[in-house]
Amino acid sequence: MKRLILLTIAVLIGNMLFTHSTVSANEENKEKAPLADNALSGVLIEQNTGKVLFDKDAHEQLPPASMTKIMTLLLIMEALEEGKISKEEMVVVSEYAASMGGSQVFLEAGEEMSVDDLIKGIAIASGNDASVAMAETIAGTEEEFVQKMNEKAEQLQLKDTHFKNTTGLPADNHYSSAYDMAVMTRELLKYEDITNYTSIYEDYLRQGEDNEFWLVNTNKLIRSYPGADGMKTGYTSEAKYCLTATAKRDDMRVIAVVMGAETPKERNKMVSGLLDYGFQSYQTKQLFGKEEKVMELEKIKADPYHFDIVTKSSVHSLHKKGEEESAITTEISLQEDWKFPIKKGAVVGELIVKENEQTIYTTPLIVNEDITEASITTLTKRALQKMVNSAD
Repeated sequence: MKRLILLTIAVLIGNMLFTHSTVSANEENKEKAPLADNALSGVLIEQNTGKVLFDKDAHEQLPPASMTKIMTLLLIMEALEEGKISKEEMVVVSEYAASMGGSQVFLEAGEEMSVDDLIKGIAIASGNDASVAMAETIAGTEEEFVQKMNEKAEQLQLKDTHFKNTTGLPADNHYSSAYDMAVMTRELLKYEDITNYTSIYEDYLRQGEDNEFWLVNTNKLIRSYPGADGMKTGYTSEAKYCLTATAKRDDMRVIAVVMGAETPKERNKMVSGLLDYGFQSYQTKQLFGKEEKVMELEKIKADPYHFDIVTKSSVHSLHKKGEEESAITTEISLQEDWKFPIKKGAVVGELIVKENEQTIYTTPLIVNEDITEASITTLTKRALQKMVNSAD
């Protein structure tokens, strides 16, 4: 995006209050409840704003185990959106992918399985073999896919993450942090289809065949915690028990991460406690709905001449329950150079959400229809119409 034109709406959306620092949030948490007390690290963020609600050593570099697959799934969902793969596409499983140890869905070398089923194998059963099969399909080799994982981590400004494989199997120099895992999950949740996989408790691969395989979700919270619909567990002897979980109630979604718990029971209890704290202590207010119009734009060379700029996703503000409220405003920042054609859904700017003139977060703005370059005939008609209107 070239130089930006800043168009200030400066509309008072409503009175909202945001917590101003992770430190102060931590102090309040410790006074009220021993959140994530038996974990090596933990974090809680609100998905829409990315605001940190709780932090316990959230930037400590630790082995993420199978939570690594959150990044694997993110790149898979990106490839689907970009049309590089389709859910119906059949993948031929390599001997290398079939040889993966640890958690697996027991793929056989030479077997064909759809992308859709392989995603289920990763999201539900944490299949290492399915992860490698998809990595090879997208990037050619696991090594090339891992390079893309690290490039994505850099793009997301994850300072405490480095990957050596797609699975989370133990490897030197393979690490992440609770905060980075939460950011990856927040990015993954932008693909709304992902929870159609991660919220499944049980399913089958090769259903009705002799080698039918029963998938049971490794994340038991999706069955026991109200509103839970993802995201990924992890365990190795070094990482201990880890979980990145997300839950949604009404318009509010929170993401909780716990790393280094001693038992799965303790891990689930601590994550549930973090989720409870988020829902009990905070609430969100919708500023704009998904694909809601924020302005109408007029471009002389565009066809149509007038078109709407809309939000790519819903936009919310966050405030702590029971505290005094403060003002929220928004600004629009649009790209200056417009080159047509522009496809429906293309990002053309961003909506900036501010509190007391300080930017809280930004969200993409898109066009809600295809826009082409106006023909010479159309431009001539517009020029003539403008002359007539001026004469009147």
